[in-house]
Amino acid sequence: MSETNLRNKVVLITGANQGIGRETALELARRGADTVLVCRNAAKGQAVVDDITRGGGKASLIVADLASQAEVRHASAEFRSKHDRLDVLINNAGVLVPKRRTTVDNIEETLAINHLAPFLLTNLLLDVLQRSTPARIVTVSSVAHARARPHLDDIQFKQGYSPFGVYSHSKLLNVLFTYELARRLEGTGVTATCVHPGVIASGFGQTYGGLFSFFAKLARPFLLTTRQGAETTIYCASSPDLASLTGAYFDKCKAVPSNRVSYDQSAQQRLWEISEKLTGYPDVLPTVQAARGAHRKPRRIPATAG
Repeated sequence: MSETNLRNKVVLITGANQGIGRETALELARRGADTVLVCRNAAKGQAVVDDITRGGGKASLIVADLASQAEVRHASAEFRSKHDRLDVLINNAGVLVPKRRTTVDNIEETLAINHLAPFLLTNLLLDVLQRSTPARIVTVSSVAHARARPHLDDIQFKQGYSPFGVYSHSKLLNVLFTYELARRLEGTGVTATCVHPGVIASGFGQTYGGLFSFFAKLARPFLLTTRQGAETTIYCASSPDLASLTGAYFDKCKAVPSNRVSYDQSAQQRLWEISEKLTGYPDVLPTVQAARGAHRKPRRIPATAG
């Protein structure tokens, strides 16, 4: 992995209080980045900030529960009040919810945290990213997306809810979102990629206790470490080789084909429209379109299906 110097770069990472988010924050800060952590748990988030600052790095914490759209908006506003640039946005936070339940916004929780929060936060910070070009958006997906098909007619799974099925679907939404975002941002100097971090030993899957926590603990000896799991995210966030590459899905630090259905542009566009309605956020493309042509056109991975 290249040791890219990130001094004077600002990186925002969601879900950075544990697992690959924490490891990503620690490593990018070690390389000189000013890291901003968005975490639900204030104590755990502050512990990571303290680890970074004790080592001579720069870090700060924004406390927000990404299940709440109001708190997503608050996180964006707090970031903007303290920073005038954003070089890398890493949408890392994610959950697997054993039983269907809804958020304060009356939205199914997995959808709210794994997809709508990244969608809304990214859109709220797009203008800051554009002012900071070249800039990157990295969204953590999963190989689990390969077992899903678009379920957009009932995106909240009011019928047929299953924990792994809904989680896998949310990871497919991450890929669909990334590809649509990359297409909309072509020519702006802002790239969008998504990653599979590997099957790792982290706190993921243990938040809600019960059988999920039990089996997650049993599997730990056979999984990647969180440091290994963070490598692809770190690579996509920092490698100079990816300065102009957009619209790609990465595994083990290599661009690979994603699920065949993820290349369906009609599904990508429909998801964007549904996401706008569910977040109440208007399309920001007039601003984005105005910036087209101002930068070298990013490279795109050919839409070959896997």
